[in-house]
Amino acid sequence: MAKIEQSYSKAIEEVETILSKIENGETDIDNLANEIKRASMLLQGCKEKLMKTEEEVGKIVFSG
Repeated sequence: MAKIEQSYSKAIEEVETILSKIENGETDIDNLANEIKRASMLLQGCKEKLMKTEEEVGKIVFSG
């Protein structure tokens, strides 16, 4: 899976836009799979960033 390099907030914003388009019927069936794949990649990138941040915060909190 390709790595998404963008800020967490921008990634979440894009996922919300994709979901809104799907919910409102603005995404045609030909693009639906691509939109879902993109959202999945963005969410995976967000999950990785959250895990990394949690690890870094844990190191700071427990090292002092």
